[in-house]
Amino acid sequence: MVLHPVRRDATDGAARSPEARLEEAVGLAAAIDLDVVERRCVRVTRPQPSTLFGGGAVEEWAGTIAMLEPEVVVVDTDLTPIQQRNLERAWKAKVIDRTGLILEIFGERARTREGQLQVDLAHLSYQRSRLVRSWTHLERQRGGAGFMGGPGERQIELDRRQIDDRIARLKKQLEEVRRTRGLHRGARERVPYPVVALVGYTNAGKSTLFNRLTRSDVMAKDLLFATLDPTMRSIDLPHGLKAILSDTVGFISDLPTHLVAAFRATLEEVQAADLILHVRDVAHPDTEAQRADVVTVLGDLGIDAETDERVVEVLNKIDRLEPPAAEDLRRAAAARGLAPPISALTGDGVEALRLAVADRLSLGRATVGLRVDLADGRTLAWLHERGRILDRHDDDAFAHLTVALSPADLARLERQPGSAVVEERTAAD
Repeated sequence: MVLHPVRRDATDGAARSPEARLEEAVGLAAAIDLDVVERRCVRVTRPQPSTLFGGGAVEEWAGTIAMLEPEVVVVDTDLTPIQQRNLERAWKAKVIDRTGLILEIFGERARTREGQLQVDLAHLSYQRSRLVRSWTHLERQRGGAGFMGGPGERQIELDRRQIDDRIARLKKQLEEVRRTRGLHRGARERVPYPVVALVGYTNAGKSTLFNRLTRSDVMAKDLLFATLDPTMRSIDLPHGLKAILSDTVGFISDLPTHLVAAFRATLEEVQAADLILHVRDVAHPDTEAQRADVVTVLGDLGIDAETDERVVEVLNKIDRLEPPAAEDLRRAAAARGLAPPISALTGDGVEALRLAVADRLSLGRATVGLRVDLADGRTLAWLHERGRILDRHDDDAFAHLTVALSPADLARLERQPGSAVVEERTAAD
């Protein structure tokens, strides 16, 4: 059973309808194989501190719940611990809120050690906030001696200390993950290839596009949060370019702060990317609201999607539009110089997107004069692969080249140890 509270004082800047919010909550429940026997928007005139819903609504739904006997009642908002406890007592059923539901999905989907660590950290942070006045054993006391368990220590204090200890251990382990990711990024910079990160609202089609571009078989289903663990693959692009494509966890409205904090190590891949493809489900009725939610999360990561030139919107799922609407979208995108609309499922427009990504990564190439030791065959081969050689003449010891390089590649060349010396630099193309 899924209930979406419609609050009179609630505001949604992107005008997402209550019915759409309810359907999204049903989709979240379906993501962990829950069979939804009842779904309803419930108006909340004055939120009650004890139960959120008014007494009449609580009593009315108690009868329905007793008749349907659902395994769990999902309330699609954040409940306080006391609200959750009181609703469970009144309805004699398990109650979880939106954050709890998302955490259940993440707990089920995490496959890698990193993903599991991040989910565990988010779960514990959430559980810690539920300790106050929410557990039935609050008044239990344990005896003992010494600082760790002195006389009269309440069980809740012991529980909180145990959770804090586990959170500290998980944060230490995730810090190791963050350092390892930093080393991996450093290794990629020495290769070096630009990184293209896919971001977007959950179920926007990121993993399907990832598979299409990389010819991989990452899990891609019509489910919210089908992808949780980050995945990276190399891709070949036009102009002889290569890049690393990164698929990331999907964003969602009201993304729990516990999750944003726990997944920061993963989301650092987005912050460090050379290009960020914001994949949008253009056929979804709430596509503008979903866009706003993604822009908000990117903002939390320090990325201003409105001004950061790395962020490129990719309109996906045009196969779900009527042909005239899809064609109008293509013309509008072309007129505004935007990325071509695509269908990651059918492949329509994907090759044009591949070319657009290559052009974007090559945009603003700087022309530089380089002196490279003739013995440094690796650097010379890399320059021929990554740049456009405009001129070359050799003497007894060095190759003198004039090369057009993208800003990202030039920065990588200057960072990596080697024999290449920049002798002259001109303006970008």
